[in-house]
Parts: sequence; structure tokens; C-alpha cells
Amino acid sequence: MSLTILFMPESAYGPTNNCIGIGDILRKRGHRVVFAAEASWKGKLEALGFEEDLVDLAPPAEEEQDAGQFWKDFIRDTAPEYRKSTLEQLETVTKPIWEALIDGAKYCEPQLKEIIERVQPDVIVEDNVITFPALLTAGKPFVRIVSCNPLEVRGEGVAPVFSGLPADDRSQWGAFNAEYDRTHREIWTAFNEWVVEQGADPLPDLDFIHEGDLNLYVFPETADYVDARPLGDSWHRLDSSVRETDGGFELPASLAGRDGSLVYFSLGSLGSADVSLMQRVIDVLATTPYRFIVSMGPLHEEIKLAANMWGAEFVPQTKIIPMADLVITHGGNNTTTEALHFGKPMILLPLFWDQYDNAQRVHELGYGVRLSTYTFSAEELTGALDRLLGDGALRERLAAAGEEVRGRDGLRRAADLIERAGA
Repeated sequence: MSLTILFMPESAYGPTNNCIGIGDILRKRGHRVVFAAEASWKGKLEALGFEEDLVDLAPPAEEEQDAGQFWKDFIRDTAPEYRKSTLEQLETVTKPIWEALIDGAKYCEPQLKEIIERVQPDVIVEDNVITFPALLTAGKPFVRIVSCNPLEVRGEGVAPVFSGLPADDRSQWGAFNAEYDRTHREIWTAFNEWVVEQGADPLPDLDFIHEGDLNLYVFPETADYVDARPLGDSWHRLDSSVRETDGGFELPASLAGRDGSLVYFSLGSLGSADVSLMQRVIDVLATTPYRFIVSMGPLHEEIKLAANMWGAEFVPQTKIIPMADLVITHGGNNTTTEALHFGKPMILLPLFWDQYDNAQRVHELGYGVRLSTYTFSAEELTGALDRLLGDGALRERLAAAGEEVRGRDGLRRAADLIERAGA
């Protein structure tokens, strides 16, 4: 039976790419796949074979914007705050992100109702961190995807989300939770009242999103938290969700003709907007005997690469990571899970949100090294590179873990579960 499936991803590249990957499988199975993505994605999803019925999360800009431009601008403007601890960021980074998300949810509520009326979906899929009441009150099966670190689903046995605190030391958990309550109680209360006014159920305490009829989360079993925080029957883990829509990639001649291990460096579409940080990392990497592929991001013209590097504004990440021997990343959930999917060690330089949680998890499991993003020394970065690239036992362990992750085929598992929800 052919279904009409409505996807609403967060405007950032990570969630949107995740939905593209799953939606592509469903489209190829004969289903109608419609994206209610944010308006800056106009034309980009249609080019991949999807229908677009887009929303504005704020008054439209006078000029056409790049995909996800709002969040790129936000990250650039708040970059100085990333030098603060995760506890301090609750006031100056995390809360403003929630406030921006709330404003967007309120602004697009009437549009979403109109889209649902036009599209008449059989199932609605949201990959975001905030509730859009129209998606819940449509009377259709609602699927929630968590493509952030799964600490987003809270529990007493796991560290607080956004904290980057270790799993085996609870000494700071209470203080972080108390500060989260202090900084977020007021905005959560007001948002919860608005959600109820729109006809949706009340939100769980201090959570900004409801559970779905079906809940999917993207994180490999080898790094998961379910032993410490079991999940209910509606929750299903997708060990990975690696899209198959990226174009091919051939190693550039400038790198193919050089010796040395191959390293992929990306701070994501948002983190790469911090040009000074990108350049500092690049300048340190230039002193090493290794080769680097760099995802340069929206301000690529301001970044200067060294002779042992090749880069571009956009690169086909899912085709490059399999070639690489190691990944240097901000710890975004897509890149983290893709690195584990392909069995690659990581060096992690987290900036904000759940990136600290992913960095801490990879570090404490021994799959990589978490460094202090703005205060690492050149010796710490080059030492981590040498140590991880020279650790044959770790490479073997990660290769085996990656084979297991790939064998679970999270992309098609997600498609199967969504089909079942809409049947």
C-alpha cells in the first residue's frame, strides 16, 4: 500500500540529511514523500525526488537564503559563548537556542495546519527537538526521530543532556540539573501553556517535545545508554542512518600523490562558521605528516588550507569517511554515528548542545579523544593524532564495531518501522 509520508526536519543539515536518507528509501519503495522543511531548503529537496511544501519559521528574508542559514548566523553570532563551560552555556547558549526554536514553532503553527490539510499524510515524521502541536493534533500516527545524542531522553541513571559530564562520576549531575531548572523553568512553563492551548497534551516536565506513537533514535548500540536508562516499547534504536544520496568521490590528485594517513576534518555546517577555530586547527594539522580532507563550510573563502590538505564548502561526507583513517569532528550526532558506522576513531572538539555528550561518550568508551576545543595545545592535538593512528588494536576493535553497525542497516529499519506505523 502506497503511503503519503510527511517529514518535518529541523532546518540544520544533520536532521535534514537524516530524513533525506530515510525518505529516499521510502520514495524508492513507491511512497509519496513530502517535506515540510524550512523555506531556505527550497529546490534542494525537490532535486532529490521529494515533494516540497515548505514553512517559514520567521518572517521571510528579503533575499533568498542558503539552506539552514538562520542557524549558521546564530552559531556565528554566539561563537564567543562556546568558550564557556557547559554549565555556563545553559544561560547564554542553550536557553537562547530554545527561545529561537519556540519562536519558530509558534510562527509556523498556522502554516503547518494548512500543509497537513493539503498533503493529507498517512503518517507524520518529525526529526527535531521541539514540539509542533499541529503535527500532534492532526489525528495521524506521529513518529519522532531523535538524531541528537539519546541523553535527550532523560533518566536518573544517565548524565544530564547537554552537560558532557562523565557517566561514572555523578558529583556534578545535581548542580547541572538545578541550573537547567533555574534557567529554563520560565520559558518551558510558557511554552507548555501555549502547546496545551493549541490542543496538544501537556509536555513532560522541562522537556520541549512529546514522545511519538513511534520513537526512533540514531545511535550505535556499542555506545548506547540503555543499560543505565531503559526505554519503553515505543522506542527503537537505529544504530546508524547513513544516507545513500551523496555523490561519488575520488581522492584528489594532490592528496593521492602524497604519503601519510588520511584524516577527515569537519566541524559541521554550523561549527565551520567559526573561522578562527577552523584556521587554528588547520594550522596545527599543517605541521603533521598526514593528509587531510577538510569540510570548509559556508565561509570557505576565508579559510586557508595547507599543502597537505584538500577541501571544499561541501563534501560528500558519507563517501569520504570510509576512505579516512581517522575523523576530527565537533561531535555532531550525524558525524559521530557515521564515524562509528564506518569504524573510524575520532578526535572531538565540541562546541555546544549535544556535541559535548557525544564527545564525552566516545572518549569514555575509548573510541577517540575529547579535547578542550578552544584551549587545546598543538601538542595535544598532534599527540592524539599520532596515538590514535598508531593504535592497531583500537583500529581492529572499531572495524569490528563498524561491521556490526552496518549489518543492522538502520536506514531500512527506520523505513520499515515508519511503513508499519502508517499501515
